[in-house]
Amino acid sequence: MEMKGFFKGKTVVVTGASSGIGWALSLELANRGALVIAAARRKEKLDELASHSPLMILPFVCDITIESNCADLMTFANNQMYPLCGLINNAGIGMRALFHELEMDVFHRVMEVNFGGTVRCTRYALPSLIKNRGWLVGVSSVAGYIGLPGRSGYSASKFAMQGFLEVIRSENRRKGLHVLVACPGFTKSEIRKQALNKNGQIQEDSPRKEQKLMTAEFVAQQIVDAMEKRKDELIIGKQGKVAVWFKKFFPYFTEILTYRNMAKEPGAPLN
Repeated sequence: MEMKGFFKGKTVVVTGASSGIGWALSLELANRGALVIAAARRKEKLDELASHSPLMILPFVCDITIESNCADLMTFANNQMYPLCGLINNAGIGMRALFHELEMDVFHRVMEVNFGGTVRCTRYALPSLIKNRGWLVGVSSVAGYIGLPGRSGYSASKFAMQGFLEVIRSENRRKGLHVLVACPGFTKSEIRKQALNKNGQIQEDSPRKEQKLMTAEFVAQQIVDAMEKRKDELIIGKQGKVAVWFKKFFPYFTEILTYRNMAKEPGAPLN
């Protein structure tokens, strides 16, 4: 059951807010009363987002691969009229290539954004989150449970994120900090169109039928509901839930099915 005004009087930082799930999360939180610090690199997109709720969404241009940017982001959030009670590590980048063909700079870039960005932002937000008994959220993926062929850097970054957040949860369990790992299945967003190929070039075309995927708005609602209920883990989407269950009990069978599914994508590097 939705708790009206649950986030009222609280500041929440959302990274990767300029599109997709981050955009939807910012609007969902603002609609529920939170003061949202929407962080991303694209100023024009952040300004457009803030125009939808100018009193409740504050844009902050930030590159989470730069440590000083992450520190400045949390300083800005802490200087608002409401206490910093939440950080949603949502910023991410995808890739699609066979590992042995992948330029290592591409692998490192994906890790720096998806995993490194989570680590840096968490480090500077954590004192306030602990003080205010708030929320730390990582928007991961089913790829954090199941290694996806052709997406070595992406899966590695999500496995690393989930392990890192589990440690933070364990270390701070007695301090009232809530840590949520949210793992959506395939969601309609820009991440596949912006995914990198083996040379680091933007893919541009999505290999999935985007119109058949979960909407970012649906995913955002599920995540914010889970924050209210202080859940530790959230897998969103029937396909993802089934896949994670199969991986637990039938790992070899799951690996075969995963390979077959990923190989069906148009232009898949597995073919």
